[in-house]
Amino acid sequence: MTEIIRRSKPLSVSPLKSSQPLGASLAILGLNRAIPLLHGAQGCTAFAKVFLVRHFREPIPLQTSALDPISSIMGADDSLLAGLRTVCEKQHPAAIGLLTTGLTETQGTDVQRVVKIFRERCPEFQGVRVVAVNTPDFSGCLESGFAIVVKAMIAEWVPAVSNHPSLSKEGKRRHQSRQINVLCGSSLTPGDLEALRELIERFGLHPVLIPDLADSLDGHLDAEDYSPLTTGGTPLAAFTTLGDAAATLVIGASLNAAADLLQERTGVPTHRFPHLFGLEATDRLVMTLAGIAGQPVPATVARQRAQLQDAMLDTHFLLGRARIAIAADPDLLHGFSQLLAEMGAEIVAAVTSATTPTLAQWPLTQVHIGDLDDLETLARERDAELVIGSSHALDTANRLDLPLLRAGYPLHDQFGGYQRAWIGYRGARQALFDLANALLGHAEHAVAPYHSFYSRKADPRPEVRHGATATFADSERRH
Repeated sequence: MTEIIRRSKPLSVSPLKSSQPLGASLAILGLNRAIPLLHGAQGCTAFAKVFLVRHFREPIPLQTSALDPISSIMGADDSLLAGLRTVCEKQHPAAIGLLTTGLTETQGTDVQRVVKIFRERCPEFQGVRVVAVNTPDFSGCLESGFAIVVKAMIAEWVPAVSNHPSLSKEGKRRHQSRQINVLCGSSLTPGDLEALRELIERFGLHPVLIPDLADSLDGHLDAEDYSPLTTGGTPLAAFTTLGDAAATLVIGASLNAAADLLQERTGVPTHRFPHLFGLEATDRLVMTLAGIAGQPVPATVARQRAQLQDAMLDTHFLLGRARIAIAADPDLLHGFSQLLAEMGAEIVAAVTSATTPTLAQWPLTQVHIGDLDDLETLARERDAELVIGSSHALDTANRLDLPLLRAGYPLHDQFGGYQRAWIGYRGARQALFDLANALLGHAEHAVAPYHSFYSRKADPRPEVRHGATATFADSERRH
């Protein structure tokens, strides 16, 4: 069982975690023609917008109720009602994600009540779906905020089996259905989702991704120069079809609560995967898909598995017993720990942003709930050889003089990080190559060259005196 070590410091030094409203906004951005509305001060939304723009290098639609000091103290309901009306009138969204921040949570705003008042006062906007979620940024992390919103989407928009308009023969329909529901956790990048969709489609199945960041934030040019709403993503109509699916795949332990609710609403069988990193997890996914589709594994998928096995053989000399330090949200940390465990690497420092119910079941000796300062201290004490973390861990890696493999949120100092695929056979193969190359480029694995003391002393050339390599023959000629 994993030992969980909670933080004892009174403050965060070089914080690791990102806030719940940020993760909640990310989930809303995976819907088609949607917009997140953060109920709080203007700076709260500005920070989230800059964070996401730098990560995805795309314009990000976000709105705010823009509380001022007076409304923050005297009451912010009027500001929120005005914000909802303005967004509906000017943007005409299909859905609004109404999210609280630390300011309004401290104030005690009841967003569910405000939404009811809005419906009563503005009946002309009944067609706009509003999902209101409490996401205080003083608790949880990006991953938990994302998961809370996914659960709220299911609660608001997925009809129960008894109320479904077309489930009189649900058992037969599900047996014949080729649709697969996929609840996608925050650890999956748009590149991961594209790879996951392609894998499912190879089995002749039709995936419905919730939310679908691969369609909305994959980095594409639209016909319009700018859209105030998301372009692409899961259409709201898809939520009413989830009860017709043959099965539901749940990627990420953070979505277990959402998966429980979806199964209760629809009765669709659920297959849960804590992550899809590495050979064992991908094998389980592939065999699950083969069982659902009732067909053998495609030859192209089997070929990718053989390629991953070859990469594991090629890199195990470097990765076996390698000492790795990781800082990430829980689902991502769990995935990397499994991938590295398969290669025999040793995780000497594991730091995550928040605790989860499954944390104690991970294949790790210790997990620290902390920040990047904790990661730096542990990595230095335990002689780590490589760091895995977001771009915020770059300064930590530089101070440790260690290579950094970038993963998670944010990735703002390199291009294409959001499109990187980590999952599946191909994703694991590339991850192993990147890990091995990082170690190979940083460490000296060959025998150090011999520098003759006499040749350095006798040769007047400064480059030789200061450590240039000298052969035995060169030494003999000089003497």
